[in-house]
Amino acid sequence: MDIAEVARKSGFPASTLRYYEEKGLISSVGRQGLRRTFAPGVLDQLALVALGQAAGFSLDDIGAMFSSDGQASIDRASLSAKADELDQTIKRLKAMRNGLRHAAVCPAPSHAECPTFQRLLRAATAGELSPRARKPALLVRSAA
Repeated sequence: MDIAEVARKSGFPASTLRYYEEKGLISSVGRQGLRRTFAPGVLDQLALVALGQAAGFSLDDIGAMFSSDGQASIDRASLSAKADELDQTIKRLKAMRNGLRHAAVCPAPSHAECPTFQRLLRAATAGELSPRARKPALLVRSAA
């Protein structure tokens, strides 16, 4: 398949395909005139790249998931570690959502008087709400 066909079938622009080839994520098998050509298996590789990106893996991490012949060779421990990381992100986002929902309907006269909203602010100040936070904050214990 030429690069235009791969782009059409995969949904990745040709520029991204060229970049992925430069990064070693995919490889062309030759050229047809000035256009790169790829084996049909490149679509499976691109699907793995898309899945890896959606899960939050870096392109370097994704590149390590391919053996030298382009076949998937995924380390199960890295999948488990990423799943654990996603669990922590989900907990952090749920805590943030709960705090914001509470603040939206809190009966306190102002947010400054709401203990739950104040915990949310302290957690944000401490960096506990950032994407790289190690431990999720306990923002909402009960509806205060």
